[in-house]
Amino acid sequence: MQLSTLDISIIIGYLILTVFIGFWISNRASKNINSYFLGGNSIPWYMLGLSNASGMFDISGTMWMVGLLFIYGLKSVFIPWLWPVFNQIFLMIFLSVWLRRSGVMTGAEWIKFRFGTDRGANLSHIIVVIFALINVIGFLAYGFIGIGKFAAVFLPWELSADPYLNDIYYGLIITAITTMYVVKGGMFSVVFTEVLQFFIMTIACVAVGIIAMNKVSPDMLAPFIPDGWTNIFFGWTLDLDWTGILDSANQKIKNDGWELFTIFFMMILFKGYLQSMAGPAPNYDMQRVLSARSPKAAAKMSGLVSLVLLFPRYMLIAGLTVLALVFFMDDLQGMGDQIDFELILPFALKNFVPAGLLGLLIAGLIAAFMSTFAATVNAAPAYVVNDIYKRYFNPNASDKTYINWSYAVSFLFVVIGTIIGLFVSSLNDLIGWIVSALYGGYTASNFLKWYWWRFNGQGYFWGMLSGILTAFVLTIPYAELLGLSISSTGLSALLYDISQLSALESFPIILIVSTISAIIASLMTPPDDEAVLKQFYKKVRPWGFWKPIYKKLAQEEPALKLNRQFGRDMFNVAIGIIWQSALTAAPIFLVIQAYTYLWISLLVIGVCMVILKYNWYDKLEDYPEDLATKTN
Repeated sequence: MQLSTLDISIIIGYLILTVFIGFWISNRASKNINSYFLGGNSIPWYMLGLSNASGMFDISGTMWMVGLLFIYGLKSVFIPWLWPVFNQIFLMIFLSVWLRRSGVMTGAEWIKFRFGTDRGANLSHIIVVIFALINVIGFLAYGFIGIGKFAAVFLPWELSADPYLNDIYYGLIITAITTMYVVKGGMFSVVFTEVLQFFIMTIACVAVGIIAMNKVSPDMLAPFIPDGWTNIFFGWTLDLDWTGILDSANQKIKNDGWELFTIFFMMILFKGYLQSMAGPAPNYDMQRVLSARSPKAAAKMSGLVSLVLLFPRYMLIAGLTVLALVFFMDDLQGMGDQIDFELILPFALKNFVPAGLLGLLIAGLIAAFMSTFAATVNAAPAYVVNDIYKRYFNPNASDKTYINWSYAVSFLFVVIGTIIGLFVSSLNDLIGWIVSALYGGYTASNFLKWYWWRFNGQGYFWGMLSGILTAFVLTIPYAELLGLSISSTGLSALLYDISQLSALESFPIILIVSTISAIIASLMTPPDDEAVLKQFYKKVRPWGFWKPIYKKLAQEEPALKLNRQFGRDMFNVAIGIIWQSALTAAPIFLVIQAYTYLWISLLVIGVCMVILKYNWYDKLEDYPEDLATKTN
């Protein structure tokens, strides 16, 4: 693709600026490991919120969601619940406060705070580090795939005559640039560059939405979409028939397995609720919560993410989708069975965005990749250095030693994630594996750790281990590896059936196995140290099954209050999910110029925000009123 001199200048200038910022603030970041990983708990909540929003504005996810909106229309609003995107609501309402009250540096360090230092706690510490690092590698591979596909289409230099190698070379170059600034600057670098990236992306996103509204009227769009595409509501089945418009879209829906949309909706709601209740995975999302100045700041940071992210992001997604539907349908039809919906985004951009704005948007989308990648890279050394090297090998090393080890670990994980990315062909497949299979192994143990006092370190370890192993077993492509066919019998037939399970279908099996393992292991081993449980409950004050611990604490401190806010929190979560869904739908209605539904969405947003103002925001507190020592 040919870019103007202005576009190329903007892109190169942005890349130079981000690297400069990383090196400019490196002295501040390298004071000690708290500064490197958590920014010294000195970064304002609104900057952390903008940073978190920017980090979720990743290019791979944007390409995926453009494809979803193209195929599923307004019903695609619910499909990202697979992540689940509404985990930000649970964090906003209560989990960010609980997590930040711990005052720890990483998810693995939190395990010590919750379970103590006995054998079960040590095993739990090891397994959560393993999970965190697998998670980091998965997201690094995911980001690498997306940026390679994107950059090869837009950047003007052909690095190889082989399209596959061209994608790889671009992915390697941009990955290397990102690694330089995040490794050098740590959390400070991540946050400051992501705030810059957020404003760039917001300008570009709104501009693309406006371009689409000017070029595509509702009458122009109508012949290119099936009946029901603009309807956010659904019945038992999806009822979107692309026959005669884009027949391959029907095959895509069939391959996804989401035709029985009500069942799919209930599955992702159930799965998303459990995973959200389990708290954030030990990745960049958790690191930002732990980086906040206070528990209240952490909650406000999580709430800001949805408020500032969704409208501009979905203006971009809707704008690109509408342009592709009207002007690129012939090209897509010409691809036949080989259609690649992940190419819709670059198709629309390179033909409809003017010079200058195109450079800004490309820089912004590259920035989106860089922000997600940077935050993920920053999470890896936090676990390896703080939770392995410092704890088990060299607890008394200098801060400079820990920072240097962090540099080395970051580079190592970038290399591993990149190598994995070379062997994964589809963003959709990798997203499905991460959010359904891998997180299925995470859910049970991390749900129980908050809400049941009798759940101990042994239960956590065996629940996590069995879940992770089951996730791998159920998602290995046995049929391909062993050359099995559908006519196989016995063990071969069983392996074939297992190999046909989607990541979402495997989630209930993973959940059941890990839950049973976690509960049995907890009940067959002694409870955790009572002093540890008392300290955890006193400081965090979760609701759930904690009465035995509360009663013992109340004998020592009669003023201690039991958390009775479960009902209020769950009501606020429900309101928050409706608010977040309306924030997602509103910009799509704006771009397709469905103004009646837009006003309804805005009304829903306003009512939800009023309720949350009085029933959540005004009632936030850093620590319970009865807690005498309010420390970080």
